[in-house]
Amino acid sequence: MAAHTNSQGPEGNYDPAGNTQMFRAFVDEAETARPAAAAASHRQQASRTGLWLAVVAGLVVVIGAVAWLALR
Repeated sequence: MAAHTNSQGPEGNYDPAGNTQMFRAFVDEAETARPAAAAASHRQQASRTGLWLAVVAGLVVVIGAVAWLALR
C-alpha cells in the first residue's frame, strides 16, 4: 500500500501537493486562468442583460398593440 504514495500513473496524473515545485506551478496556472474566466462571465452577463431588455421591450410593444386594437 505504501508503494503507491505520490506515484505518477501511466495516464500522466500527478498530485501537485506531493511536490512543492509542481504545487506552485499548479497554483500559478489557476491564477492566470481566473481573470479570463471572470471576463467571459462578465460578457455573458452583459449579453443576458441585453436579452432581458429586448424581451421586456417586445412585451411592451405587444401589450400596447393589443390595447390599441381593443380600444379602437
